[in-house]
Amino acid sequence: MHPLNEHIQTLTRRHFFGRTTLGLGTAALATLIPDRAGAATTTGGLADLPHFAPKAKRAIYLFMNGGPSQLDMFDYKPALDQLFDKDLPESIRKGQRLTTMTSGQARFPLAPSKYKFAQHGQSGAWVSELMPWTAKMADKLAFIKSVNTEAINHDPAVTYICTGHQLPGRASLGAWLSYGLGTENSNLPAFVVMTASWTGRKEAQAIYNRLWGSGFLPSKHQGVALRSSGDPVLFLSNPAGVDAATRRRMLDALARLNQKQYDEVADPETQARIAQYEMAFRMQSSVPELMDLSREPKNVLDSYGPDVHKPGTFAASCLLARRLTERGVRFVQIFHRGWDQHFNISGDLPNQCRDVDQPCHALIRDLERRGLLDETLVVWGGEFGRTTYCQGKLTRENYGRDHHPRCFTVWMAGGGIKQGISYGKTDDFSYNIVENPVHIHDMNATILHCLGIDHRRLTFKSQGLDMRLTGVEEHRAVRAILA
Repeated sequence: MHPLNEHIQTLTRRHFFGRTTLGLGTAALATLIPDRAGAATTTGGLADLPHFAPKAKRAIYLFMNGGPSQLDMFDYKPALDQLFDKDLPESIRKGQRLTTMTSGQARFPLAPSKYKFAQHGQSGAWVSELMPWTAKMADKLAFIKSVNTEAINHDPAVTYICTGHQLPGRASLGAWLSYGLGTENSNLPAFVVMTASWTGRKEAQAIYNRLWGSGFLPSKHQGVALRSSGDPVLFLSNPAGVDAATRRRMLDALARLNQKQYDEVADPETQARIAQYEMAFRMQSSVPELMDLSREPKNVLDSYGPDVHKPGTFAASCLLARRLTERGVRFVQIFHRGWDQHFNISGDLPNQCRDVDQPCHALIRDLERRGLLDETLVVWGGEFGRTTYCQGKLTRENYGRDHHPRCFTVWMAGGGIKQGISYGKTDDFSYNIVENPVHIHDMNATILHCLGIDHRRLTFKSQGLDMRLTGVEEHRAVRAILA
């Protein structure tokens, strides 16, 4: 399609009225009025969103990349203890797909968790000894134990859950939220990503910036990555010898050139470039203030644990997520790698849990103390779970687990989510779902619902199709976990 024709077909009402004299005059006037203290003014987004009154205004996604073992943290299966080293019954496996890492094993010996479980809070949620801080806030969480996916290997699985499709090229969840809802802070991106350090298995799976990319949406909606060393955002600082005034003149001249280009070919990406240059200029003052933790009270810093003082750790990232949230950033996603325990559960998994357990607790409590939890959705989970059978050598003290997409656990908290519930149920082997399955599309539909979006109505035309995050199959928000 010719760029001009494509542009005309993708114009929204907001774009159209924004080009009228009244729209331009109003926008110009708005830039002259200083922001009111504490007032939330939305920048960008679609005119008809939200579709209904949202319970949450923003979201934080804590992504445990690699596949956390639900069997060793949240999905308690005491009957397995009597079946140690017995073969997984074929009546349970049912010929389901295996990875090439275990498909050649002569047998599939059952590996019960070596970790002690206990019930916590009034809800009686089962949580293992690996997650003592999470256990303390069990009554704030909704544990979904029946999440499932079709993807069985890391790259397609994480791409699937982040973008709604196993193949690269689609828009990520955060990009959809930026496109649909915009942001409440014009000096920071709508979508911010952090990749935290980890202390578990060092050979972690690679992650790619397409996981927070905009795909077919305008590129201004892609996630902006915050770095833990050097400039927090690449190319944010002025080059040597260039002061702010010079930078401003350069951007103004560049904007005029880009506008001329846009007037000639009407490529929306030209306007996206203008918007991104302007955002980068504003971030030169907003990002240093964001990253300065010196004014955080000692009791708050202590609540996140000792790693909060180490840039790039999960603890430091969680504190930054709270700071971004209170500044009106729409979506924050933290990737924590190293959850791929194929052979050494007892050596690697405790380290991973220590990385995230206390910071997650601190984040929830911090949001709650500041009155932000009721309007902030927090999601914790990975791309799939782990097998009940052992990969590699099996002993009572150590074992490994392969990828398992058919059931895994995700917890959610905050805006729009019921507190202190467990939803969904797996069989005695944590291998199949026996009650209330939740596909990852259902989970993403639930996230969108909490933010006031009907997932079926948030679409974008690309290559002749009305694309949406949750695909073309019939999926739904999980009403049973909604407050």
